[in-house]
Amino acid sequence: MMRGLNKVYHRLSLISPSPLYPPLFPSIKLSRFSSLRTPGHLRTHSSKSLKTTTTTTMTTARLHHLVPINSVASENGGTNGSVSSSASNASATEGEDNLGGRYRLPPPEIRDIVDAPPLPALSFSPQRDKILFLKRRALPPLVELARPEEKLAGIRIDGKCNTRSRMSFYTGIGIHQLLPDGTLGPEKEVHGFPDGSKINFVTWSRDGRHLAFSIRSDEEDSGSSKLRVWVADVETAKARPLFQSPDIYLNAVFENFVWVDDSTLLVCTIPLSRGDPPKKPLVPSGPKIQSNEQENVIQVRTFQDLLKDEYDEDLFDYYATTQLVLVSLDGTVKEIGPPAVYTSLDPSPDQKYLLISSIHRPYSFIVPCGRFPKKVEVWATDGKFVRELCDLPLAEDIPIAFSSVRKGMRSINWRADKPSTLYWAETQDGGDAKVEVTPRDIIYTQPAEPLEGEQPAILHQLDLRYGYEDIYKNRGISWCDDSLALVYESWYKTRRTRTWIISPGSKDVTPRILFDRSSEDVYSDPGSPMMRRTPAGTYVIAKIKKENDEGTYLLLNGSGATPEGNIPFLDLFDINTGNKERIWESDKEKFYETTVALMSDQTEGDIHINQLKVLTSKESKTENTQYYIQSWPDKKSCQITNFPHPYPQLASLNKEMIKYQRKDGVQLTATLYLPPDYDPSKDGPLPCLFWSYPGEFKSKDAAGQVRGSPNEFPGIGPTSPLLWLARRHEFFLLFFCFCYLLIFWFAILSGPTIPIIGEGAEEANDRYVEQLVASAEAAVEEVVQRGVAHPSKIAVGGHSYGAFMTANLLAHAPHLFCCGIARSGAYNRTLTPFGFQNEDRTLWEATSTYVEMSPFMSANKIKKPILIIHGEEDNNPGTLTYADRFFNALKGHGALCRLILLPYESHGYAARESIMHVLWETDRWLQKYCVSNASDVKADLHACKDSTSKGATDSENKAVAAIGGGEPELADLEGEESHSLPRSLLCRSYATDVKMEHQSSPVK
Repeated sequence: MMRGLNKVYHRLSLISPSPLYPPLFPSIKLSRFSSLRTPGHLRTHSSKSLKTTTTTTMTTARLHHLVPINSVASENGGTNGSVSSSASNASATEGEDNLGGRYRLPPPEIRDIVDAPPLPALSFSPQRDKILFLKRRALPPLVELARPEEKLAGIRIDGKCNTRSRMSFYTGIGIHQLLPDGTLGPEKEVHGFPDGSKINFVTWSRDGRHLAFSIRSDEEDSGSSKLRVWVADVETAKARPLFQSPDIYLNAVFENFVWVDDSTLLVCTIPLSRGDPPKKPLVPSGPKIQSNEQENVIQVRTFQDLLKDEYDEDLFDYYATTQLVLVSLDGTVKEIGPPAVYTSLDPSPDQKYLLISSIHRPYSFIVPCGRFPKKVEVWATDGKFVRELCDLPLAEDIPIAFSSVRKGMRSINWRADKPSTLYWAETQDGGDAKVEVTPRDIIYTQPAEPLEGEQPAILHQLDLRYGYEDIYKNRGISWCDDSLALVYESWYKTRRTRTWIISPGSKDVTPRILFDRSSEDVYSDPGSPMMRRTPAGTYVIAKIKKENDEGTYLLLNGSGATPEGNIPFLDLFDINTGNKERIWESDKEKFYETTVALMSDQTEGDIHINQLKVLTSKESKTENTQYYIQSWPDKKSCQITNFPHPYPQLASLNKEMIKYQRKDGVQLTATLYLPPDYDPSKDGPLPCLFWSYPGEFKSKDAAGQVRGSPNEFPGIGPTSPLLWLARRHEFFLLFFCFCYLLIFWFAILSGPTIPIIGEGAEEANDRYVEQLVASAEAAVEEVVQRGVAHPSKIAVGGHSYGAFMTANLLAHAPHLFCCGIARSGAYNRTLTPFGFQNEDRTLWEATSTYVEMSPFMSANKIKKPILIIHGEEDNNPGTLTYADRFFNALKGHGALCRLILLPYESHGYAARESIMHVLWETDRWLQKYCVSNASDVKADLHACKDSTSKGATDSENKAVAAIGGGEPELADLEGEESHSLPRSLLCRSYATDVKMEHQSSPVK
């Protein structure tokens, strides 16, 4: 009898490598099932006759996909619903579930995607005639994160390398010639440096003839773990050390090096006179004291890794202090300036001056180094001191209100269109956004060496805050020439942004507003001016000229947000009349294309429209990003890259941008991903993973606008929820006298919009929970109505503020989700009392909001399983590593929860061991509490039991014997007997007279 059972389970184990032990099946409760799939060709050579049955109809709609695999009779009539998972390394026995101490691996289908080699990064030469392919590796090992690091002044320093810790790097550099026909020439690999070198800070010389980069290796015994500067000849691809002396190392804690001219670099080096690091005193000289006897109002957010005492101050100086060195390609070396903590180096466009920033004592124990006293000076490029621009005091008192800034000169830069002219902004409100004053900011300009008595000139005055932060980082001024510059200002509270057009060289021309709009209103975004590279290496606005037309035209590059999704464009914009002509637009039917950079800016002067060349990217739902050069006037497109698909196993996945509405009328969107070849009408609903991140808005209309494109390629990062599109869950169910093979795929609801809206004077977070739940309800209702998501098998997850969202949804909307996954979240807002995320009120100003938003305060309401994952070294100001406190609160109320603390990991996870374990934990959680959700499966099983048995009886005469010979394969029955079942959910049932007589003995 047992021999027959052995054969049955041997045959089933071909589907999954895990051995199955029927007597030891863990008792895991189940819910309604989403899908069942045919195992394919299954063979057995049992001497016992196994009668195959196939259920052709189901009377119970809720379980119309459940089909028995084999009928197994036992002496007591079988068990009522035990299950065994066959997802080998994604599962563990109940005894293993609570064990720690070792890292796990996710299933191969997930692991293979994560381990796939990443595509190279690209870098174009200044002359646009060559392209670097910067090779990258996959995930770093944990041992790299485990290297000792010093946490000082808000940064983390690798003392062995004297650079920031946890730096990624390139593994190789390939040089390709961009041929006249737009194709790439053969690759020349940069060579000459040691094998296994880690490459960073790759930069072109201005003439494009040389590359500079840093090299480090792991040979710590020889001291070579410190960074050395290398240069390579682009023509020969031969690399060599820049310094002839082996004792000169790069100090890359802040700056690293810059090209001063085509043959000279300014390098931050470790001072040769530096000795050993200071030693921490065994006994402190006294207590740690902070004082506010002056009764200053100082409110700061919960910054991490701050200085703690005098020893930390000394250690920070030790690692951050730099000696600046001028070095030529011929090996000439000259030290310039005294050793100091230099934070930025910026040569003037005419290569005559250096703009040097440094920080100095007194330091602070409550703010990071970016707020330390700051000195900005102008030097000549030979190191001669010219003048001091400012010496700003310690800035501990910057108000927490958004749009508040530091007092004094800020955003000091060279004009991109002038040889050596400086400009900067100064606040008129003391840096406090709550102070009403006009103007609020003034922009000044002045030559690097002004004449005696020459005062800074006012360039422009602003009523909002200078600068506009967007995808292009913080834009202040886009320079063109003396007749044209664009100045940006913005105000966070109202989301207002304005673009001014000014004539820097003509005081008689009155500045005028070019655009005045809400930064939230993506539909009205006119785009940003395309920039061209100058021979000096700066970037200015590109002017375009047309045949027989004296107008002044710019190229506006826009994302093209529409109700159907983003359709990027390139507009020819008349700066005087405001008229636009669309000269290029993305293919909106199948592809998503964007303009990346101008490729026709090698010469000075205006660019004729018929000589225009633009680098574009192109992708689709199933085709990864490739790069093209578009040439005018015929708009000929030439493909210059041919990167392979990074995960071909998902090349045919289904992606759809869906729209739906919240109960208060706000329009919402999400991206719905479904497995390849999935058809909800035939295959039925699936388990679903809901992954999101809330956002704040001031307008319902703006909150409802569509962002993103349905045609974008689904990029899958190492911890992406999209990894579960490749995941197939398989396990066996024993129920009464039947054994069922259950196979599940996932639907992924990615980025469902969760707008938290505060219109007018209303603060968005005052109705955070209400709007959060309403958004989630709308999303869940949509996928359930579509028939793609099983209502009792929807898991919710998120990272950072998304983890905060997850915990809140499990507390306040338990009817929507079966379980949750929270990564790197903050759960108690009273521990961030001076603001968090986009909340700039203090705990004492908005006590009820802080408390109501905190899932920690609602820990007693969380009854659904929650997986909490956090890096032990999280350095994010808003997500202190207090996940253990939240876990203890949940455990104190008997919640089903699990806490994973990742050694050496920060806010985002980096090491392969950590990421693989996170994926294993996530997969296990989804399988156990989503796929196998226990809400109502037993009722479903009882409801379909009679019809299942009847189906088995009716088809008994068509059973296939499994004793060898000329009987057809099981798969042959698919077309003959199973046509009425959902195509992707077919399974087989096998009858056997085997009795489970020895339930205490495992199958060998």
